[in-house]
Amino acid sequence: MSLTREEMAQRAAKELKDGYIINLGIGMPTMVANYIPKNINVMLQSENGILGMGPFPYSGEEDPDLINAGKETITVLERASYFSSAESFSMIRNKYIDLAILGAMQVSGSADIANWLIPGKMVKGMGGGMDLVAGAKRIIVIMDHCTKSNKPKILNKCTLPLTGRNCVDLIITNLGVFKFKKEGGLHLIEIVENINIEYIKKYTECEFTIDNEIKKI
Repeated sequence: MSLTREEMAQRAAKELKDGYIINLGIGMPTMVANYIPKNINVMLQSENGILGMGPFPYSGEEDPDLINAGKETITVLERASYFSSAESFSMIRNKYIDLAILGAMQVSGSADIANWLIPGKMVKGMGGGMDLVAGAKRIIVIMDHCTKSNKPKILNKCTLPLTGRNCVDLIITNLGVFKFKKEGGLHLIEIVENINIEYIKKYTECEFTIDNEIKKI
């Protein structure tokens, strides 16, 4: 009864605010572009030098010259602009990005994130993740709650090389939504229908508090 990838992307889209400049990480986060609320205007930025990305193209309408940082074909809005990767990272490092939505292999109870090294796979580098977690004003992680072998991905301490420390603001998984409190600690604020608290505790390694008025997704 857990959320699908599309439903997680839809939930993440609810965090978008009018006027935001947003960076969507490789993988599931890119799906958020298809669920942007119609009553707001946002600009999607890509590390390879695009500001003003649109949703994914329909089959047969792809332009091989238009790709995002994950090498996926995209569309662009009429007001889109193109620039070098150097200028793109200057935007990120100078904190012009209001929100970054990223995938992750692990997140710790102290808001650390590990998302650039995939165990058992050749990885060419960490990409723009380290710049994004340091430069974006807000960081949302969207990921499955467990690995394919049913091991928790929300841990006491990340065991993979870190992308950033104490930088995650919100976690959206296929079981629920957690936020990190300003005073520290993880707080469960939403839970998927037909999933109980004990089930989430079983598959979450670190301790967390529970909202008194927890919402159902």
